[in-house]
Formats: sequence, C-alpha cells, structure tokens
Amino acid sequence: MLEKILMGVWAFSALGLVILVLLHSPKGDGLAAIGGQAQLFTSTKSAETTLNRITWTLTVLFMGLTVVLSAGWLGASS
Repeated sequence: MLEKILMGVWAFSALGLVILVLLHSPKGDGLAAIGGQAQLFTSTKSAETTLNRITWTLTVLFMGLTVVLSAGWLGASS
C-alpha cells in the first residue's frame, strides 16, 4: 500500500518537473508569459526564484523516491 502511494507521489513529481522545466525562461518569458504566471508575483525576479525553489524541491523528491522505489527498500514482493 505504501509503495503504491509513493509511486503516485513519484509520478506527480515527474509530471510537475516536466511542467516547471517548460516554465523556466533564462532568456525571456518563455511559456510563463502565455499563462500570465509572472504577473502573480511582485516581480519577475521573485517569480524566477519561486520557480527555482519549487523545481529543486520536486527534483530532490523525484530523485529520492526513484532511489527508494528502485532499490526495493520497502520490502514489497511484487
């Protein structure tokens, strides 16, 4: 049961990472301009900082769950 929950969180973090990487814009507004995401924040700098923090958090979560699930540390006999 725990393994299925962690696999769901792992899949959500993977999807979130794909979306967040597409929203990043090192040289312009990128896809963030389409949805007006940058307008939700007080400045473009704070938007980029927040986007970076969320991306790094999801990256650590994704990589950690990848190690745990692939190593078989949960003891599930699938």
